Amino acid sequence: MVTKSENEVVVAEVLAEHNHETFRRATGLTAGAGAPVGCLRESGLSSGRAGETAAMTGYTPGEENQPPPAGQGQYPPQQGPYPPQQGQYPPQPGPLPRQKVRPGRIWYLVPLAIFVAGAAWLIVGVVSLASTVNGLQRVPVPAGGTVNLSHSGGYTIYYEGPGAQSGNIPPFHINVTPASQGASVTSLTRYGSTVTYNIGSHHGRAVLTLQVARPGRFAVSAAGAQATGADLAFGGSIAHGIVGTVLPGVPLMILGFLGAVILLIIRIIRKRSLRQRYV
Repeated sequence: MVTKSENEVVVAEVLAEHNHETFRRATGLTAGAGAPVGCLRESGLSSGRAGETAAMTGYTPGEENQPPPAGQGQYPPQQGPYPPQQGQYPPQPGPLPRQKVRPGRIWYLVPLAIFVAGAAWLIVGVVSLASTVNGLQRVPVPAGGTVNLSHSGGYTIYYEGPGAQSGNIPPFHINVTPASQGASVTSLTRYGSTVTYNIGSHHGRAVLTLQVARPGRFAVSAAGAQATGADLAFGGSIAHGIVGTVLPGVPLMILGFLGAVILLIIRIIRKRSLRQRYV
């Protein structure tokens, strides 16, 4: 006769075996002959967990160092760099290319050429003027002498001696008479302006203007002259030579100098303007 407690134990065992059988069918495991219930439970649980692990990770139990299938067990690929955050500064532009200062330094050659041309003209004029002064025909005072005037027209008589630069010339009377056949003099008058020179050992002042009608030889005498060591020089007017030398030469030199200064000022202003752009 089966008691109530024994019936409950039998029912519990039947229910346990039913539950294990259901678990084995669900997991696909079968128990071998003589396998204890506890082993079946553990084997079923282990197999079930291994299946779940393989399904989740993509790895097959027992196969080590296998890479996961493509698209399984990996993070999705990034879609490119992160977009810029709002509030950030945009990238700064690179440095601007340096610009040359205009006009260039080569333009200094223009005022330099003008200055050199003026200086050269002045030097040539001074040399020509010195040659003219040295080529004057001279007679001593008061001894006098003769001069050979080769062309008709005007001549200038210069006094070279003490007082020539200051104008303190002692008074004397000059006579110019023809000394050769055919020569003639038209007039002898006082020089109308002040012209002096100081070239080498010659220091003179223009005192008279002589007009010759026909060229030839002429005798010169100085009456009442008290100065000793003085000469009378005959020749063309050096005033034209002085004007022709100074007038073109000096203005050209001034123009070249001012041009260089103006060019320098323009370059300095534009250079400062370019520096302010790059600051």
